[in-house]
Amino acid sequence: MRRSGSGPLPVEATTYVGRRQEIAEVKRLLGTGPMVTLTGPGGVGKTRLAVRVADAARASFAERVVFVGLADLREEKLLPSTVAERMGVGDRSTRTPVDRIVEQFRDQRVLLLLDNCEHLVEACAALVGVLLAECPHLVVLATSRQSLGVAAERVVPVSPLAVPEPDEPPAALADYDAVQLFAERATAVVPSFAIDGENAGDVVRLCTALDGLPLAIELAAVRLRSLSVRQLADRLDKRFTLLNKGNRDAPSRHETLRALIDWSYELCDERERLLWARASVFSGSFDLDAAEHVCSGGALDRAAVLDLLDALLDKSILLREEHDGIARYRMLETVRQYGEDRLAAAGDLHGRRGRHRDWYRDLSARFARESFGPDQVAWMTLLAAEHANLRGALDYCTTDAAEAAVGLGMFSDINEHWLLSGHNTEGRLWASALLDTADPGAPERARALVYVGFLALIQGDATAYESALDDAVKLADATGDAGALAYALHIRGYEALMGDESAKAAALFGDAATRFAALGDELGELWATFNSGLAIARTGDLDRGREVLRGAIARYTARGEVFWRSWALWSLSAAEYLLGDMEVARQACLDVLRIQKTVDDRVIIAFTLTVLAGCDTHQNRPTSAARLLGAASTLWQALGATISKYVAFIEPMQRDIAIVTTEIGPQSAAEHFMAGATMTFDETLAYALNETKPPTTPPGSAPTHTPTSANPLTPRETQIAELVAQGLTNKEIATQLVIAPRTADTHVEHIRTKLAFSNRAQIAAWVAETKPRKG
Repeated sequence: MRRSGSGPLPVEATTYVGRRQEIAEVKRLLGTGPMVTLTGPGGVGKTRLAVRVADAARASFAERVVFVGLADLREEKLLPSTVAERMGVGDRSTRTPVDRIVEQFRDQRVLLLLDNCEHLVEACAALVGVLLAECPHLVVLATSRQSLGVAAERVVPVSPLAVPEPDEPPAALADYDAVQLFAERATAVVPSFAIDGENAGDVVRLCTALDGLPLAIELAAVRLRSLSVRQLADRLDKRFTLLNKGNRDAPSRHETLRALIDWSYELCDERERLLWARASVFSGSFDLDAAEHVCSGGALDRAAVLDLLDALLDKSILLREEHDGIARYRMLETVRQYGEDRLAAAGDLHGRRGRHRDWYRDLSARFARESFGPDQVAWMTLLAAEHANLRGALDYCTTDAAEAAVGLGMFSDINEHWLLSGHNTEGRLWASALLDTADPGAPERARALVYVGFLALIQGDATAYESALDDAVKLADATGDAGALAYALHIRGYEALMGDESAKAAALFGDAATRFAALGDELGELWATFNSGLAIARTGDLDRGREVLRGAIARYTARGEVFWRSWALWSLSAAEYLLGDMEVARQACLDVLRIQKTVDDRVIIAFTLTVLAGCDTHQNRPTSAARLLGAASTLWQALGATISKYVAFIEPMQRDIAIVTTEIGPQSAAEHFMAGATMTFDETLAYALNETKPPTTPPGSAPTHTPTSANPLTPRETQIAELVAQGLTNKEIATQLVIAPRTADTHVEHIRTKLAFSNRAQIAAWVAETKPRKG
């Protein structure tokens, strides 16, 4: 879950040249109206221009800039929830995603960047229309091949980069953006490349032939590995002349790009073309193992895929990125669509999508088997990276009844992904589509209905919950599905626990745990066991509840599991807070937060901060309690939920708020509450875990560390310190640098140690002091 404005913009923001006038003009328009749409053909540079504009406008929006890429999204119905998720709005209530966005951003000034809207124009127009009407301070910057047609929309056609005239002297060429881009990309391919009097004319001819299209220029520059600029320009001239039936005038921009991709395609050998077309079935990025399975077969041997991937990387058909030490590959959307067209023309699109689905069906099954253990975080991270591909696979499963049955199994296998990633509404939408398509007797139907019921329950949709659970129980009884019946009992126990019907919840959880144990389902057994421990404690048998909870925690720990262990620890903290020892409750909360520095499940963090605030209330720390309640309220708001759904907490929270207000006074309580509400997520965790020491100097004074010419930081630490100074969180730094979150945490801790600093503000001040000054 990301907070508004927290996500880093795509890397294009740091690798693009030119467009200064366009950036200034679009930035100006963002200050005069609620919406600007950048239009133009694929490859003209709309996304990169939008990212540059957003980056330049950050200060005007107090750093609240949200980027939502839509190229990989195919389902219009998922647009609102996708935008809500990227804006950091939670998915834990029955309110629509649009209502939740409006509630959170009605009075906030935010820049929302919607990228690649052309295939979802009507849906984007409808969503933007509502958001702009309800959120007067929201500004939307969109990119699309056509305008959205929204009232007050300012449409800015994005032109290709400026190209020089044929007789332009070589010394003046560097003033043209198209030449700058070509020279930059050319030196990346041939480091010794330089524009001089001998090749200047050919560079001008080349950039003119390519109409100044950024993507076309980049694709062409790759050819300098094997051709001179003159040879490259000659071939482009001949290629485009043929395509335009002898017309020597410059071709249209769309034809230019298509022609260049055609040319790139023809310069590939047969096996490279085949891999390009087959790899187009992936959404977002993919790794080598997936490519070997999905793309091999027939004329393409599995063992050859790696070398062919390397060849396509060399030709800039594929782009490489790295996540947690694993290389992943992706295509620009224009290039991917071209490959998909080729695949469809060959009659292999449906079959290849089937292989793609098979891979992600197996991956989902592996997740169900292997994620309950020490590799759980790695599995969660992998599924987050594969989310777009999981969507594509599930979409394929909606094509007929037999495939839908497979899809229901996938949906159930990755049930924890829907929970941890916050895609609760999306999970329900996929399940609905699959249930509507599958046969009534599909073997996975009952289990899927149980999970649909659970998602509906935690969102507060009582009607959908009752309907799904009733249908699941009837079907499980009829088919003898003992596992689905056990899970249905367990979810009924959740309903009772949330309603503070503790005796009923304890009985249901106990029955479910017994059934799970008989089935050999340890994950289900432990899930029901720790919940029964909390329910037992709530009935008044605190000692027995403690015993059950501690036993479950010990088993989770032995397993190396972290997700459900966090919930078991929170359950122990809740039991102690409501009925027992506040210090035991506090320590259990701290254990949860330490785990969550790795897992980052904002839902349980919100629950934990709330209980921790209660502990501080009763341990004579009223100012800390007020701050933690403020921080928790920010998280609850972002999640679109509240702990008040758990009836047992309503009265104790009201009591604790009254205690804090009485002890420090209403004004002081409000001030500390607001201070907590405005803390960043990292600051909140550090505060709760007492990892932030009081500053040695008042706010705004000089840092305690005196900068010297001898920088004690390594180059990597210096880079990370600069990102800290830009306001990025550790998780955002990890995303931008493509490193593990734990690695980013370690680097920041080393920076603090070396500089003798206690907080991020001191790091930012140090960066400002040590940064070389121009002039």
